[in-house]
Amino acid sequence: MTGPDGFPRPDGTAQGVALVVAAAFVTQTGAAVAVGLFDEVGALGAVFLRLALAAVLLCAVVRPPLRAVTRQNVGVVLGFGVALGGMNMLIYQAIARLPLGVAVTVELLGPLVLSVVLSRRLSGLLWAGLALAGVLLLSGVGPGTEIPDLAGVLFALAAAGMWACYILLSRQAGRSFPGIQGLALAMAVGAVLAAPFGIVSGGAALLQPGVLLVGVAVALMSSALPYALELAALRRLPAETFSILVSMAPAVAALVGWLILGQGMGPGEIAGMGLVIVASAAAVRSGRRPPSRQPEALAPPAP
Repeated sequence: MTGPDGFPRPDGTAQGVALVVAAAFVTQTGAAVAVGLFDEVGALGAVFLRLALAAVLLCAVVRPPLRAVTRQNVGVVLGFGVALGGMNMLIYQAIARLPLGVAVTVELLGPLVLSVVLSRRLSGLLWAGLALAGVLLLSGVGPGTEIPDLAGVLFALAAAGMWACYILLSRQAGRSFPGIQGLALAMAVGAVLAAPFGIVSGGAALLQPGVLLVGVAVALMSSALPYALELAALRRLPAETFSILVSMAPAVAALVGWLILGQGMGPGEIAGMGLVIVASAAAVRSGRRPPSRQPEALAPPAP
């Protein structure tokens, strides 16, 4: 399709893919910045600081009116907030007990399984399996590895379930609220949920100026901006396609680690990146819908 100027006009799918990729890069860069927070306030303290500051920033910019919360959509706001807060707290608990690659791989089972459930094509199972093989290669999981900590696996599985809920509730929030008002309200709910755990973990260190400064940067890069980008992407992509695309996270993390932290990539990791990228591209292609059948709910609401 071309525009009035004769140049190609990107469709909603292309825009959605670009938004997901941008969200992945911003998130992983934020994770690199957040490394210094864990020694100061602990994992749960870092999660609380990230969610609380992101909620303040989003609410200050968006200013969602409380009257927009009605009896019909209050469940969406609460559910979305619980999914946001729970997903973050659970995955950090898993990372405290498991190697990062293993924890992220288990967490990715949530969107991957969701993509299989929601897809009406047999190819959905193929692309999900291919993406899972890629993240397994990236994480180093394979024969001869030690049995992981059971509690860590359970935390990661719970985070996977929360991630699947986040995907579904994000779409509902996008339909119920204009712009990112639903995200701002849900972020506040998630911060309230994480508050008691974060305050116990971080204590007075949460109020140190240096910690707050790093927290603001992490809130922007790891919560507010990527979640807003993903919410916009979910208005342009089928949920099953989005679920496969988020499996690019390990590949993006490996690339950011190489560029910023100087972490090298072995043949297995490079092969895993290739599998994930191929699966994501194939999922986008097979997930396209004719314009006449595109649901109106996926269109961005008026500002």
